Amino acid sequence: MFTAPTAEDLALYLGLNEIQGNRADLLIAQAVALATAVVSPLPNGATAVVLSAAGRAYSNPSGATYETIGPMSVQRPQAGLYLTRAEKSALKAMAGRGGAFTVDPTPETATPAPTRPPYRPSAGWSPDPSLGHVVGWF
Repeated sequence: MFTAPTAEDLALYLGLNEIQGNRADLLIAQAVALATAVVSPLPNGATAVVLSAAGRAYSNPSGATYETIGPMSVQRPQAGLYLTRAEKSALKAMAGRGGAFTVDPTPETATPAPTRPPYRPSAGWSPDPSLGHVVGWF
């Protein structure tokens, strides 16, 4: 059963000694809502995805995508609270969804014996004895 991370968990995830509790709680709640929109109920491992999304938003409150100070430049990921394509895929995989699957259309009552309709001569069929099968309608 999924348990939402706390503000203290987010601080530990980000390596911070102090954290703004109310802001962290809000971002975590919003990240949980985004994750729930992808998979519901959330699987146990969803904590990593929730912390990742909330941590991105917490670390970049101004939404800066590019920053230059003197000769140094830093490009940041997209601003705001969002889930990456990889995070959405991870949520689906943890929930047991997505990926390849097979569907067996064989009925439960099927036997391994080969089956084919029995040959019943009727009006309209013209068997070709040399080929051993019916060649069509006439």
